[in-house]
Amino acid sequence: MSDLSGKTAFVTGSVQGIGLAIAKALGGAGARVALHGLATAEEGEAACAAVRAAGAADVQFFRGDMRDVSAIDALVNNVRAWGPVDILVNNAGIQHTAPLADMPRDTWEAILAINLSAAFHTMQAFMPDMAARGFGRVINIASVHGLVASKDKAPYVAAKFGLVGLSRVAALEYASAGTKASGGVTVNCIAPGWTETAIIQPQIEARAAHHGGNRDAGIAELLGEKQPSLRTSDPEEIGALALWLCERVAHNVTGTTIPVDGGWTAQ
Repeated sequence: MSDLSGKTAFVTGSVQGIGLAIAKALGGAGARVALHGLATAEEGEAACAAVRAAGAADVQFFRGDMRDVSAIDALVNNVRAWGPVDILVNNAGIQHTAPLADMPRDTWEAILAINLSAAFHTMQAFMPDMAARGFGRVINIASVHGLVASKDKAPYVAAKFGLVGLSRVAALEYASAGTKASGGVTVNCIAPGWTETAIIQPQIEARAAHHGGNRDAGIAELLGEKQPSLRTSDPEEIGALALWLCERVAHNVTGTTIPVDGGWTAQ
């Protein structure tokens, strides 16, 4: 069993979906968990209750707009005041699909800011302290679109490719921090493919309707275009991988991007 007792994790974009699943996995191993989002107070408390029920030593919700550098600075200061961050998970992200010629400029800026620049700002803030303590884990939630492209997703693909590159640079810069005994400081990306989150439910329902309401058939049709396994991942599976990356035995796993994509990027 994993034991993160005495560790504090900060997971951005963590009131639902993959972020919440990761927060629950880390909390279940005994970590203190700082949650984040643009949620209402009620939504934030519901997320805190879920992570607390999973076994977290302590949970706190922090609100912050990741498009705004000054808001990120305030968020970082508030989280740091709550506890020194040992594990940073950059999960916050947004998506918008449109052809390159039609992509609104403000949408481009917002997606780059939240999906890429925000990770730079949080990593710059927390990683020096991780190195000083000899232990740190940065897990950046990229996407298969950080490894392969798709049409109509220019800003998202650009941001996720950038996140993979940023993570590799940080991994190299901090590779020698700490020791095998302390656990070192690592930086890795997880690259999910089709995952069972609220964002894909309308697409699944639309495909299922073509098969008389058969959800499994709808998923197989949807995934058949990209994901050879024809199976979605559950957010909890991403959480389990993130938890393993926090283990001390993962001290030499750094600078990697691990796809959870049913073979999508193997093609």
